[in-house]
Amino acid sequence: MTEARTSGVRVARAHPLARMTGRDPDERERVSSPLELLFDLTFVIAVGNAAGYLATSIDESHLLTGLCAFVMAMFATALAWINFTWFASAFDTDDWLYRILTMVQMIGVVVLALGIPRLFESVTREGSFHGTGVVAGYVVMRVALVAQWVRAGRQSATERSKARHYALLVVLAQVCWVVFALLAPSWTVAGPVFVLLGLLEVAIPVLVERRSVTPWHPAHIAERYGLFTIITLGEAVVGTVASSSLALHRPGVAGWTWQAVAVVVAGIGLTFAMWWIYFAADVAGQLRRRPAGQFVFGYGHVPLFAAIAATGAGLHVAGSQLAARAGGDGHEAVGETTALAVVAVPVAVFLVAVWAIRAYLLGSTAGDVALLALSLAVLLVAVVLAVVHVDLAACVLVVMLSPFVTVAGIEMPGVRPGRRAFVG
Repeated sequence: MTEARTSGVRVARAHPLARMTGRDPDERERVSSPLELLFDLTFVIAVGNAAGYLATSIDESHLLTGLCAFVMAMFATALAWINFTWFASAFDTDDWLYRILTMVQMIGVVVLALGIPRLFESVTREGSFHGTGVVAGYVVMRVALVAQWVRAGRQSATERSKARHYALLVVLAQVCWVVFALLAPSWTVAGPVFVLLGLLEVAIPVLVERRSVTPWHPAHIAERYGLFTIITLGEAVVGTVASSSLALHRPGVAGWTWQAVAVVVAGIGLTFAMWWIYFAADVAGQLRRRPAGQFVFGYGHVPLFAAIAATGAGLHVAGSQLAARAGGDGHEAVGETTALAVVAVPVAVFLVAVWAIRAYLLGSTAGDVALLALSLAVLLVAVVLAVVHVDLAACVLVVMLSPFVTVAGIEMPGVRPGRRAFVG
């Protein structure tokens, strides 16, 4: 509570320092705090920049290098968010010091987001890694989190050893990132080094928590991941609007063509179907019953988040392709097959990621696998149609049908609740 009532008058409460000893993992009615929701807003900028510059890179015929830069940007963004979220679930005190350190992390997110354009430029056009801004923002976030771990180590006897190990290993990883950024290596060196440093970051929680885990809250974690999924789904909506704007306002294009309508329907349909699939399961219940699945659940969302954001970028590219063709100006940067693939492939990654996470937590039946295979087959049909020169707008509509195949399986009458395909 941040305010109290005295004789009918609301009086603001102070936020004195509290001991950071760990929250109750069985705390009732645990929900995301207003501070966490504010924190998430800064990530809207980072995810939006990553998706926007991916679309631009593809339009400029830098598909492979643009994708590599996108993966780097989304990995840094998602990992920073993940580390904050799990720490907050276990140790959020909501006192003034915790709030100030969270503000510092928000500054780091903004610095990271502002560094994304330079990262894309260096990777796609210069063949080297100049990600100083991205690394600087990431390091600011991680160092602020180190301060939180140091505080937890000093104030919690039961978590002292883990907290100190976290602080030490995170600092070591940040030193490596800083050296990496300052060297600005060529792309052939930067790619493998980035993968190695990324694996180091991912390994830290696995190593520290191999014997006991911090007191994270299953329902709180499930809600937080759901909220960040909605943030990334917002990029699919942004991609739909951007592609529709290109189709409607390009010189020489006559307003609302059926292709423009198709892009709007497909974009919103894809967004809605992915939302439907993601929120079909009782993830909190499964995490509570199988806490050892925390790492698969937590890190499994990195490709899932990236896939949703990339879907938005793909829709933007598809809209740009349709507008260029309708305008007849000859500036089609990518072929229609590529324009369709950059929508279909992220949708496929999303479907596989959701299935893999749920299969690990729940197990998988033959029906689950068949439903996934059928959904992926629809995507393959869409790509084949593009190859044989079926209208791109029609192909995008076929892509939209793919996740709805899974939705139909989820909502199939007579399927026992709690054991539906893709559902816990």
